[in-house]
Amino acid sequence: MAKSEQLDLDQVDYQLLKELSADGRASDVWLGEKINLSSTAVARRRKGLEERGAVVSYSADLNMPLLGYSVVVFVAIELSSQTDRALNEFEREVVKCPSISYCGFVSGDTDFLIMLHVESFEDYDRVYRRELSTLPNVAKIRSSFVMREVARRGVPPIVFQDKE
Repeated sequence: MAKSEQLDLDQVDYQLLKELSADGRASDVWLGEKINLSSTAVARRRKGLEERGAVVSYSADLNMPLLGYSVVVFVAIELSSQTDRALNEFEREVVKCPSISYCGFVSGDTDFLIMLHVESFEDYDRVYRRELSTLPNVAKIRSSFVMREVARRGVPPIVFQDKE
């Protein structure tokens, strides 16, 4: 959504969004106590935020290492062509790859940036051979392994800065 298309939100909306971004399962009663509103008012505001598109979905933040996926890999993909046909073919196939957590079309000398969670370096080799190397129109694949996670946020704190 472009800056000119931003939703008109008040201070209470931002307080509610901040609490929901920290815990999407929070009850209306708990949220009401936290932001000083009745649970009915919270429910009405939450529903309005959902209907207006400010809240897209609710999900669980999984502990990937505990599930066996302890290696995070960022993969930069450069295509051999940037025609609409080549981009569309790549995008159509990349969404079929079961190991990919995120893929974005980016600016610069890389065309796409992909994030993977894999079990091990050997598992990445499997993903590379069976998924990444079979994608259409790929000219170059560059991989970077995350050595240590420094920060991970679903919503950056600046979104709520000076809004409360």
